[in-house]
Amino acid sequence: MKQLDKDIERTVVSEEEIGRIIERLKGELEHAYAGKCPIVVGLLKGCILFMSDLVQRLDFHLELAFMDVSSYYGGLHAAADVKIEKDIDMAVKDRHILIAEDIVDSGRTLRAVISLLEHRGAASVKVVTLLDKPEGRAIDYTPDFIGVRIPNVFVVGYGLDYEGRYRNLPYVGLLKPKIYS
Repeated sequence: MKQLDKDIERTVVSEEEIGRIIERLKGELEHAYAGKCPIVVGLLKGCILFMSDLVQRLDFHLELAFMDVSSYYGGLHAAADVKIEKDIDMAVKDRHILIAEDIVDSGRTLRAVISLLEHRGAASVKVVTLLDKPEGRAIDYTPDFIGVRIPNVFVVGYGLDYEGRYRNLPYVGLLKPKIYS
């Protein structure tokens, strides 16, 4: 057993499942963005692994951009306020935007980002997420492209972290409660 695996109670989404999810999402996105050149906006830092694996497989023109947006501030539960640390560095007016997220939980962060991009005149703003946790919603929201729905549990790995750690796991796992309690 690897060092990080010892802190994981169980695997929620395996490395193999992630690969199959990305292939399915690839097909959905290629259909949705045929003939378009969207800006794929990654929400740092959790999106990095998912976004990287996804965009490498997409067979259409796209541009990449990043925003650093937080509503967790290092804890387990989403805060009510959303803080933009790094804004997108390109104009979005009349452009199609695809936000790449690792997980949609409360929905607050996405609501703020989507509202901002729409206010700036984006032609469309859609969200692709690896994980969707609808039981964690604080607002009414459903992502446009969903990898897999998971229960309302605290997961790490494949970009998701606890206090900056565990992002480098190749799968999504349930962190043992003794780690964060």
